[in-house]
Amino acid sequence: MASIHVLGFVCFSLILSTHSVLAAIDYEQALTKPLAAVDYEQALTKPLAAIDYEQALTKPLAATDYEQALTKPLVATDYEQALTTPLVATDYEQALTKPLAAIDYEQALTKSLAAIDYKQALTKSLLYYEAQRSGKLPPEQRVQWRGDSALKDGSDAGVDLDGGYYDAGDNVKFGFPMAFTITMLSWSTIEFASKLETKNELSNALDAIKWGTDYLIKAHPQPNVLYGQVGDGGSDHTCWQRPEDMTTPRTSFKIDEQHPGSDLAGETAAAFAAASIAFKDKDPTYSGQLLTHAKQLFEFARSHAGVYQNSINVAGQFYSSSGYEDELLWAAAWLHRATNDKSYLDYLGQAGNTGGARTVFSWDDKFVGAQVLVAKLVLEGKVPADSGPWSQYKNQAEQFICSCIQKGNNNVKKTPGGLLWFLPFNNLQYTATATLIATVYSEYLSPKRASIQCSGGIVQAPALLDLARSQVDYILGSNPNGMSYMVGFGSKYPTQVHHRGASVVSIKKDPSPVACQAGFDAWFNKNAPNPNVLDGAIVGGPNDSDGYTDSRSNFQMAEAATVNTAPLVGVLAKLA
Repeated sequence: MASIHVLGFVCFSLILSTHSVLAAIDYEQALTKPLAAVDYEQALTKPLAAIDYEQALTKPLAATDYEQALTKPLVATDYEQALTTPLVATDYEQALTKPLAAIDYEQALTKSLAAIDYKQALTKSLLYYEAQRSGKLPPEQRVQWRGDSALKDGSDAGVDLDGGYYDAGDNVKFGFPMAFTITMLSWSTIEFASKLETKNELSNALDAIKWGTDYLIKAHPQPNVLYGQVGDGGSDHTCWQRPEDMTTPRTSFKIDEQHPGSDLAGETAAAFAAASIAFKDKDPTYSGQLLTHAKQLFEFARSHAGVYQNSINVAGQFYSSSGYEDELLWAAAWLHRATNDKSYLDYLGQAGNTGGARTVFSWDDKFVGAQVLVAKLVLEGKVPADSGPWSQYKNQAEQFICSCIQKGNNNVKKTPGGLLWFLPFNNLQYTATATLIATVYSEYLSPKRASIQCSGGIVQAPALLDLARSQVDYILGSNPNGMSYMVGFGSKYPTQVHHRGASVVSIKKDPSPVACQAGFDAWFNKNAPNPNVLDGAIVGGPNDSDGYTDSRSNFQMAEAATVNTAPLVGVLAKLA
């Protein structure tokens, strides 16, 4: 069942209200009364509480002409112009005598969905990664407000660590979430390569992956050495500078045999293995190189156990790992898919902990990802469905999916507007990963004509894609605020993204250096839109009541991160 454009409810609620009160309106008085007296914000927000979103989302929809409904974007309506211009030309008597029953509200509401341009969102999602690039930018760089930065990274350790991605709105290269970003970009590309190619975005997706893997290759100069961070979050966060100007320390941090980090090494192994599959057809030589690094890092992770923040202490304040068992399973699953080597399957089969029922899938918790990859093997008949741990993996993966689709024993919370809501800080990163899981699992179920038996009923593949579409639609503007949480998409989106590079004037427009503290007064505290649009970035998103504050000081809601957008690349490719 297609999801309903929530913003449409607001607009049509106003239409209903208008029809009911027109007869009582003194139009002469209305035309002479100052328009400023109309509280549009109150009018738009007040009726929301009366709308039963759950009933609206579950009510069957009639087949409609989606394209016709949104010839004019709803969020772009100029209410002041609408009130001042057409009133004198309107035949109110005719409007009042025309039967209200002739307006098919259900039909009109469903038409809005096709107005969401998934292709444009897909293009912007990949453009975002060019804005996050560190190092020497290539000649084909499309995000022109960025410049070269951090060209001497790694010099303190005698290695070349130029390149990679800045993590979020700061200028630190955190290896743990960066590797997960590459794994998610690779998974998106593997599952939907043909869709990406059809939309002329496959080369951009591979470029986004390669910018990360080229850096990770440099960060892995020896089998048992991996550089996991460049820059210090503490000192970086005391300054507000664009990356081209930054004066903060660029210290390099690593794990090795004496200072292990199984989680960091395991996730990076997963990234290399997944990326090797993505490049297998287009660049077999590069694919083989990536696979070599993946195998080495997996063995390093297995043979030298420990959580990485015990070795890279400065990472703990920002990206502390809760354990490494999940990363080892995740890496083994990707290595098996890349090589078909039975040793990796044996590792998965002998695992004492398959994760159980999880509540999130994230840069820290990869159990759901591993469970889904093993469930694919079960569905394909490559492992027995009813023996060993294989059924556990599959059942646990499906428990997570059941909770997302609201048919489980411990369902994920949803906002009144229908958004899956996991945690207060940067919630959309979890929504994005759950959306990718629903999408890929729909792909795994479909060819086998299989379904999921949730405690709340049977769930089939189309319902999972409907869930994914509903979440993407919400993120792209079908929500009570009428706001797209993808920056640069639609006519209303966050303008004060918590992002150093985007919030400071481009170095190409004003090359004057921005000092560490001066950036706060000149740019961070400036109550104005960012001078540079961070196209394709997914911000942290609204709270559990669908509320959002567009302020760069609100980093819980207004900061974007590379892990937020990566899972949606595949989903958008599927929907486009």
